Amino acid sequence: MIATPTIITLTDYGAQPDTELDNQAAMTAALQAAAGISGPVVLDCPKGRYHFYVDEATRAPYYISNTTSETENPDVTKTIGILLKGLHNFTLEGNGSLFIFHGKQTMILLDGCSNVELRNLHTDYYRPTVTEMTITSGGTHSFDTEVHPDSRYEIRDGRLVWIGEGWSFTEGPMQTYDPVRNATWRMDNWLEQATSVEELEPMKLRLHFDFHPEVVPGHVLQNRDGIRDQVGVFITGSSNVTFTDVGLHFLHGLGVVGQFSENLTFRRMDLSPRPETGRTVAGFADFIHMSSCRGKVTVADGYFAGSHDDPVNVHGTYLRIVEQPAPNEVKVRFMHHQTYGFLAFHPGDEIEFVRSGSLISYAKGKVVAVDFLNPRELLLTLADPAPEGIGSHDVIENVTWTAEVEVVNNHFARVPTRGVLVTSRRKAVIANNTFERMHMNAVLIAADAESWYESGKVEDVTITGNRFVECGSGEHPVIFIAPENVDIDENAPVHQGIIITGNRFELKDTLALSAKSTSGLVFQSNEIVSDGRSALSSLDEAIVLTACSGVDIADNTLTAE
Repeated sequence: MIATPTIITLTDYGAQPDTELDNQAAMTAALQAAAGISGPVVLDCPKGRYHFYVDEATRAPYYISNTTSETENPDVTKTIGILLKGLHNFTLEGNGSLFIFHGKQTMILLDGCSNVELRNLHTDYYRPTVTEMTITSGGTHSFDTEVHPDSRYEIRDGRLVWIGEGWSFTEGPMQTYDPVRNATWRMDNWLEQATSVEELEPMKLRLHFDFHPEVVPGHVLQNRDGIRDQVGVFITGSSNVTFTDVGLHFLHGLGVVGQFSENLTFRRMDLSPRPETGRTVAGFADFIHMSSCRGKVTVADGYFAGSHDDPVNVHGTYLRIVEQPAPNEVKVRFMHHQTYGFLAFHPGDEIEFVRSGSLISYAKGKVVAVDFLNPRELLLTLADPAPEGIGSHDVIENVTWTAEVEVVNNHFARVPTRGVLVTSRRKAVIANNTFERMHMNAVLIAADAESWYESGKVEDVTITGNRFVECGSGEHPVIFIAPENVDIDENAPVHQGIIITGNRFELKDTLALSAKSTSGLVFQSNEIVSDGRSALSSLDEAIVLTACSGVDIADNTLTAE
């Protein structure tokens, strides 16, 4: 018998919706009350608009995968708007409310929680950290722009300085949004190349150059500083967490990050700008980023538009073996500058030893103890001696913390990079999604032990029923199976068991599929439609295979439109 939940109401703890007042203290008090109640609890938020400022926010250190490095921002303290810590059988009911966050904040953080649901809630930033301006006209050595009302600036010594609530920047990544094609792509930062900037009138600027800038009126320039000092949502050490009917309309830093958590579900999510804002950006970087999670990660029935990086990325982390102090001990090191500081292994975890050059596993082991030496290095004690012949760049993968993945019935648009990235050995299904003009790949299956150190191999992936609308460009195929191994052997594949069937590829000057070092690859019953201006003469021109074996290509159709 399921216990009847206790319902507590946010306004009973001092929250004042539909005012400009800070609701941090009220939310903290309500969560403290919820933590003290035995049995299931629902925190009910009467529908309204709630503001959260940084003044009374919780501050705590968290090392988060794929975020800021020591050189970019050595302080790992996060400013946390809503901290759910140690909560179990808890529901946050938003009733369609909008939570507005001021300054740079990690909006929501779940630490050590289980059986938690957030539902019927929208969040946004009062002053997004990605700025926007629309090109209105172009000249021989200049162009004019109109700044979006939610962006603020100053002109100092002829240079444009973006300013916000407790932050400012002058340089960083820029990308262009084309509203006609509903597409975005990365570009050189025009502001860094401008010789001067002048204000024609408030919110209207003219940028001057010593060359002719080729601009298109109506295009929107999006600018950010590139420092991932916060994330949108962080889920760590938690299990059975569900987001249902939640709109996250701006995410600063990295987006929703799951790290060493289990069974995470994102259903009917809206990660796009609120239409009434007129903005075009919803994500500073990735949208959904799962690092070393297990159980099942589900992303279903959602709308993802306006990110500055990948909408969905599920991976683990390779750590390099740097020393063997004893026969059953190995010292391992985080290698990428943005991923470090957390316990990547736990007693009882199963591991595999992997050659960095081939990305092939050559031994297994079990961790019995972990010593945290420093934020970069861990000492692992194993149940049995480590294998002989460990190479200088060999790595270890934690195979216990790998997730089953389901990405179904979503729409992805306005993405300058890839749509879905998956590197997990457990079952993965990417089905019935629409990928609209991903500038790079719609689906990327990689794994590498020399660059991002994102593990690992895949063994059971089904890509079916998807529509790929003009995804990829030139060197970027629609589906890219691209392990970054340098020792390539058809008889020693990195990936296996990838089935691509029943999809529609609407190609424009790129490949439908490029695959490397994969066995058991199936490409069947797909509909390939090529652009009439660059029509393919045969299916062979749409597929490139390198060191693949056991390939089954059959019953596909090719037409030109």
